[in-house]
Amino acid sequence: MYLFYSLLLTLGFIAFLPRFAIDAMRSGKYVTGLRQRLGQLPAINTTGKQVVWLHCVSVGETQAARSLARALVAEYPDYCLVVSTTTVTGQQVARTIFADEAAFVFYFPIDLAWVVRRVLRALQPSAVLIMETELWPRLLSECRARAIPVALLNGRISEKSFRRYRKIRPFMRRMLSDLTLALMQSEKDAARIRELGLSDDRIALPGNLKFDSAETAIDETVTTELRSRFGFDDTRPLIVAASTHAPEERILIEALKQMKHSDPGSRARLLIAPRHPERFAEVASLLEDSGLTWSRRSSEHNERDEACDVVLLDTIGELRAVYSLAQIVFVGGSIAPHGGHNMLEPAVTGACVVAGPHTGNFAAITRALLDEDALIQLPESPASDTPAQLAACFTELLSHDVRRGEIGVRAREVCRQNTGATERTIQMLSPILSRKTIVDPSLPLPVLSVTAAK
Repeated sequence: MYLFYSLLLTLGFIAFLPRFAIDAMRSGKYVTGLRQRLGQLPAINTTGKQVVWLHCVSVGETQAARSLARALVAEYPDYCLVVSTTTVTGQQVARTIFADEAAFVFYFPIDLAWVVRRVLRALQPSAVLIMETELWPRLLSECRARAIPVALLNGRISEKSFRRYRKIRPFMRRMLSDLTLALMQSEKDAARIRELGLSDDRIALPGNLKFDSAETAIDETVTTELRSRFGFDDTRPLIVAASTHAPEERILIEALKQMKHSDPGSRARLLIAPRHPERFAEVASLLEDSGLTWSRRSSEHNERDEACDVVLLDTIGELRAVYSLAQIVFVGGSIAPHGGHNMLEPAVTGACVVAGPHTGNFAAITRALLDEDALIQLPESPASDTPAQLAACFTELLSHDVRRGEIGVRAREVCRQNTGATERTIQMLSPILSRKTIVDPSLPLPVLSVTAAK
């Protein structure tokens, strides 16, 4: 079964090689970190400590792991933490936010047996911790062969992924048998991984780490700089469009234009932060053709910055610093059908959060906020109607300061009430991280008694 998987992975890599080459030439997307992706890691100074390998896919998972990484280092000082990411942006963010916790940050290896073995030989991890949904068959299999426990943290299985996984349930059951522990975000996520074949005694529900990481302090110097440079103050309300995908930028630009057309005195401003850096130029082109005045964060300071209608945040790692300056935050990936992005980071600042209908990636968080009237979620509508729908929503919220403020207060309270997942996760990892001896690889991995903590 795994031989067939490796064959498919290799054939897929060959089939997409032309696309990889084009993307690499345009943005360096796949070339960056290629040696590490092939398992060639430099010598790592672990100061004689046992290694815990934490894997985060991209920016979202990396941000969610902030509180966990700090707790791991504090609770287990005899371990050395190393962190991997898949994306370039995730790598850049990880090197910044884990600078004090991680001994090494590197790119996740391609999931081929010889590559994974090379990485495991280099790291010699005592445990592997995987954030959210990154279940790679070869990694799990090779860890099992070496009696290295693997835990899925903040586990999530979307409805879309669940439908796909059900079609290959025998393969999923085989792969999940190599997983030591799954700490899931919600009852629904737990039920899905259980139905796919993971035994109940390996599943637990400590809560969602994103609630804890949302509270992480931001760099106030960045906030101050952005406020000063672009004139972000209460005289001109700011709408932040966070982690946007195509065609959301075009829709948001059109919504702002409609707001100004219906109310020529409207002073609302828009800040757009595209999800993927390789789209910065594309969004800049949209703004250039929009008829609106605009500036980009990466450019030199000029006289247009304080008065422009739109700011393009074409930098990495600064989005969190903007939320406290916004009256409204629109969470991207929710009009475009990408399942939405993390709405807790703006919610914890007390901003009024707006999302589109597609929030499946954060279903439990969306429900928690909606239940307390702490989120505005737009209904599904034809694409042609969406700009007007957004414009009406923004205008109504900006016209009613009290209602907008109350939504933000309730959102912050939802965040506060749901903290604590980090402490519970650390407790549930204790049976794994307390193992100090080398285990015979021929023996089965330990069955962990975690069901009582669900």
